[in-house]
Amino acid sequence: MGYFTNQIGYPADILSSRSIIKRDNYALIPPEGLVRNIIPGFDNCDITILSTPKLGASFVDYLVTLHHDGGNKQGFGGDEVETFVYVIEGGVTASADTTAHELTQGGYLYCPAGVMLRLANNNAGKSSKVFLYKRRYQRIDGYQAHVVCDNINNLEKIHYEGMDDVILQDLLPKDIGFDMNMHILSFKPGASHGYIETHVQEHGAYILSGAGVYNLDNTWVPVKQGDYIFMAAYVPQAGYAVGKEEFSYIYSKDCNRDVEI
Repeated sequence: MGYFTNQIGYPADILSSRSIIKRDNYALIPPEGLVRNIIPGFDNCDITILSTPKLGASFVDYLVTLHHDGGNKQGFGGDEVETFVYVIEGGVTASADTTAHELTQGGYLYCPAGVMLRLANNNAGKSSKVFLYKRRYQRIDGYQAHVVCDNINNLEKIHYEGMDDVILQDLLPKDIGFDMNMHILSFKPGASHGYIETHVQEHGAYILSGAGVYNLDNTWVPVKQGDYIFMAAYVPQAGYAVGKEEFSYIYSKDCNRDVEI
């Protein structure tokens, strides 16, 4: 198994962790303590599983490091499962069925249900790192999703809730055919949400840069680059950027569907 961060041997201090696990509520998962998982189809990859239904999520998030000749040729998703990959570092060839796309840092590919996602590292012998997502698609009559491939450098920067120092980017279309979206939220130093949110949508968020203090169920928790946050439905949530760098994270959100009873 082994640590995802390649940490070996005894620690320099007492055993401790910043991890917080509140199943069906929220979780903070720092990189220290993550372990490698063996998953069929992924070769020459270090992969760790983050949110799952065991934690209370309706989706599964992963962090994947693709080494030399690493990837997934077998295919990921398909049938009734939609998938999404975002390049954190390096570059990959990401294919939607047989259509290949060359993705660099900030690039992403969404594959709707029925389309297989395949990955191959193309970073000139160096490793690449990606954020990977899957979810069972909720179909509705008359609508369907489609393949989306782009890079965040091409996307509109929206002033979130009218605030100049908080920027939102929508990675997928605002289209009823899509039952989820991916966003990147970026805070200038000292910026914050305008209010503490409480809503039915759940999130899985990977922190791309900087540091912040996040309100999770009215507990303020320090977070930083490399941390992962799960937020279940109706968990009070909001964040502040702290320090001198921009605080940003990519996160998923279920949307465009009524609640089933």
